Amino acid sequence: MTYVIHGATGAQGAPVVAALAAAGKSVTALTRNADAVVDGARHVVAAGYGSAAELTEAYRGADGVFVHLPVVSEEDRQAYARNIVTAVSAARPARVVFSTSGAPIAPETGGAAAALASGLADTGVSHAVITPTFYLENLLMPYVLDAVRERGVLPYPLRADFPAAWASHLDIADVVVALCDRPDITGVVSVGQDPAITGPDLAMAFGAHFGKDVVFEQLTPEQFRNSVAPLIGEDPAADVAAAYAAMSTLPGRPITPENSAQKLLGITPRTTGQWLTDIGL
Repeated sequence: MTYVIHGATGAQGAPVVAALAAAGKSVTALTRNADAVVDGARHVVAAGYGSAAELTEAYRGADGVFVHLPVVSEEDRQAYARNIVTAVSAARPARVVFSTSGAPIAPETGGAAAALASGLADTGVSHAVITPTFYLENLLMPYVLDAVRERGVLPYPLRADFPAAWASHLDIADVVVALCDRPDITGVVSVGQDPAITGPDLAMAFGAHFGKDVVFEQLTPEQFRNSVAPLIGEDPAADVAAAYAAMSTLPGRPITPENSAQKLLGITPRTTGQWLTDIGL
């Protein structure tokens, strides 16, 4: 049984490779460099989102494919979504698991994640769509972690009273492995802490872990854009900042309990404190 993992050397793909390998699965790692060494992978294949033909060849005969869209311009994300759907339609892997990485999938948004979710449904291939809200790994960015360590402040572009269902890449990997073994579970699977937690809750967990007082500091979307642009590029940073600005009008982002990983798979995401311990911070 072979499982094809996109971004196998990245923040999202690497934990999935590790979790599948630990479960005894044969993993094919998709990277931009065929000579890359990927711990846990039996095969490494150079295949990019920009080529439907390369993806088709990589997907052919696979028992499962894990896919997520990278943080690039929306135009590129739309093109990548089309190529993935084309490849899945042609190669017909046994199972596809798509993580939205927090992007909305309602058709009316017109976004790339929505297009990919809809396109996968149209292929008729067995698939599940994982819908995390916020990644705890976002809090490892230097502008956050340095502020925690140096000033006792956890800065983030959310309101202090905004409850969100945070999850980690480790949680997503656990869910991917389970979904690969459960083709009977299709459609959307919500992943995140329940009940949802606020910025001050995050700050308290960081403080407890580091043994110091930590307070939450709300950033504006523009401050956030300036902080992450050097890391991900100006256009993607502007897109992400716009998404946070739009979220500021919402009451919060909890999971949907009826289609949660807790209910469907019996998997409870890590608490913030558990995650900090598990990553050895």
